[in-house]
Amino acid sequence: MRPDLARIRARLRTACGEAGVDPGDRARLVLAVTLLAEPALTAGETVDVATAASDRRLAVTARLDHAVSQHSRNALPLLPETGDDETLTWHLAGGGPATPADLDDDRATREEMLALIARADTLTREQRQLKHELAETNSGVLAMYVDLEQRDEQLRRAHAVIFRELEDALRPRPPLAAGLELGVHYSPTDQDSPTGGDLYDWFVLPGGQVHVTLVDAVGHGVTSTRHALTATHAIRTLALEGHPFPDLIARASRTLAPIEPDLMATVVLARLDPSTGRTHLANGGHPEPVLVTPSAPARLLPAPTPGRGVGFPDPGSRGLVELDLAPGDTLLLYTDGLVESRKDIDEGQARLLKLAETLRTHPAPTLPRELVTRMHDIVRHADDTVVLALRRPTVLSGR
Repeated sequence: MRPDLARIRARLRTACGEAGVDPGDRARLVLAVTLLAEPALTAGETVDVATAASDRRLAVTARLDHAVSQHSRNALPLLPETGDDETLTWHLAGGGPATPADLDDDRATREEMLALIARADTLTREQRQLKHELAETNSGVLAMYVDLEQRDEQLRRAHAVIFRELEDALRPRPPLAAGLELGVHYSPTDQDSPTGGDLYDWFVLPGGQVHVTLVDAVGHGVTSTRHALTATHAIRTLALEGHPFPDLIARASRTLAPIEPDLMATVVLARLDPSTGRTHLANGGHPEPVLVTPSAPARLLPAPTPGRGVGFPDPGSRGLVELDLAPGDTLLLYTDGLVESRKDIDEGQARLLKLAETLRTHPAPTLPRELVTRMHDIVRHADDTVVLALRRPTVLSGR
């Protein structure tokens, strides 16, 4: 993220925290200003943001180098005052409890995404209730249906904005890891609602190892997204705190049990040293990873003893899979949507192994998308799908 954009976002969050602005309104304000400021800053323009709090209200003014039309203003997740000039002003209600002003951008973004998800969930429930009321009334039906269509359109627009931000916040880009090629592809069940319970997280540990978490939360929609986000964040925190790799799934389950008692998710973890290829896998009820080598047949990597995921009885991995990735080897992690599209997981895994062998030299960054496209040629059972590819590149002589 650009430093100047990060400063603008931090300033908005500090002002909202001091004024006691509702987290949902804060989330929409930060997103609205980000959507305006990011392209302007990238183009070399100046963006000035000022805040002023008085009488339980917060005023926020953003000034750009170019005029912003009313049409563009209407597309923002939080509408500013009307106008067609370069100055935009928002007034937000305050007076709530003050919130911490020292949150880092990642943590603040996660909190705002959860607030936006909760708001979308509330809108969905309100829409369902309105449809129920329409079915019971005998008067004013036409007017109410017009209102319903307007609410539907507002909901679709809100969802579209939220989903664009969610794609960046919930689907992290591959980390920079020398000696490792990474690729990822996510395919939602519903193209209009790309926020299912299949989430991943990957990052480089202080010692240079790459940690990967892949979670498949039980359920669908925003609730499963929240559960999956909570699980991945808990595992990231525990990993960065230095807890032993074999204990991460069980410890995350115990930590989250009193906070999210309904959360259930299968989990597979990978810990890889790019310099040596030394790799450890921990599996909690998740589909078995696949190892693809330059010459030998592709094979599944089952755990010595089946484990159980977060929220399940007796959670945790029962034993690690240990292997050394040689140059040219590829490790595939995936959720069950990849191999259950024809309602037969055994048949799906067999097809995956054959296809992985066929595509063993396919570039790692686009390999996941190619696998999903070919595996989903026939779909009798649609489900969210995530595929991750981790490859140690072949060392070429003379390079």
